[in-house]
Amino acid sequence: MTLKKHSPRLGALEILKYIGPGLLVTVGFIDPGNWASNLSAGADFGYALLWVVSLSTVMLIILQHNVAHLGIVTGFCLSEATSLHVKAPYSTLILSSVMVASISTSLAEILGASIALNMIFAIPVPVAAALVTIFVVVMLFTNTYKAVEKGIVALVSIIGLSFLYELSLTTVEWDQVFVSWVTPSFPDGSMLIIMSVLGAVVMPHNLFLHSEIIQTRQWNLEDGAVIRKQLRFEFLDTLFSMLVGWAINSAMIILAAASFFNAKIPVVDLTQAQKLLAPLLGEHSAFVFAVALLLAGVSSTMTSGMAAGSIFAGMFREPYDVKDSHTRIGIVISLVCALLVILFISNPFQGLIISQMILSVQLPVTIFLQVYLTSSAKVMGGYRNGPLLIVTLVLLGTIVSALNVLLLISFFR
Repeated sequence: MTLKKHSPRLGALEILKYIGPGLLVTVGFIDPGNWASNLSAGADFGYALLWVVSLSTVMLIILQHNVAHLGIVTGFCLSEATSLHVKAPYSTLILSSVMVASISTSLAEILGASIALNMIFAIPVPVAAALVTIFVVVMLFTNTYKAVEKGIVALVSIIGLSFLYELSLTTVEWDQVFVSWVTPSFPDGSMLIIMSVLGAVVMPHNLFLHSEIIQTRQWNLEDGAVIRKQLRFEFLDTLFSMLVGWAINSAMIILAAASFFNAKIPVVDLTQAQKLLAPLLGEHSAFVFAVALLLAGVSSTMTSGMAAGSIFAGMFREPYDVKDSHTRIGIVISLVCALLVILFISNPFQGLIISQMILSVQLPVTIFLQVYLTSSAKVMGGYRNGPLLIVTLVLLGTIVSALNVLLLISFFR
């Protein structure tokens, strides 16, 4: 591959050229799994779990920026770097666990889109899931998803931003909100939801995907000035995109608390989330919500499939290339396995919650893998992590590990 020379320039227009990879990852903030987790968090515990969104977003900014460094500096995605620098069979075990996380992600995305098709056309969820899977596989294999991706992202983003706008139409106890954003609390029975919210924001497959898509610009990796500039602008992209995600996730929990928790209405179905849009859209809220859920499910299923293709191809030390058999096999494994699991799910809403919790269980493995690779002089050269960043990353991995232990303990109470 011939790397393009890139002469560093400064200016607002130049910055705009670097906004993209972070926003693509942020689509994951408004996927069906997030909606289900946020709905449960707000409906069951009011504002109390807003701190999880704050913690998750801080973690995500640090982790996504750090993994993007890997892609920019080395020219390899996280999966390729693992295969190159971690001995077998450890690399195979690690990447296999990430593939399981990818399947869990795909399950939530396909299931959400299927629920939407059921709402709009009354198609049975299993049949709808098969249709969504076939559609996404065809779009990815033919690369035609690129023609509609920006439109889908734009429409889903509008719905996400509408949640923010609705805060102005809702009575919110802002003093409690501000306290809950920065004060950890663990209400009885909340650990499953805490971990599902965490897993819905800090998705392992997104860390792998970000390290892959950041390379699409094909920078000149031999020019130190270019690399330093990419690292600086990539941080702006990540920071902006993740803060947007934090705001949307927070808005969903706040609105759910105002709509369901205060009224003591139990939430047992994702379709209840359409009520959050009722103040803005009135009688059309159910249809608009279903369309948004469908688009969110389809777009995030595509990114999940791409991540799986990147992860599986990386096992063979290859980059993502939809024309290559390893990339295609990875896509099929993630989407088809998710479809097979969906066929046996009796409670779709609970399935969404559990699928996000599984992501948080795998997350420490990905974090400590990332720390190892990005702190290595052999891998990163002069761009390896400094002592402070290493301590920060290890602390994040330890926090997630500790929360997983608390989750395990809660199951035996």
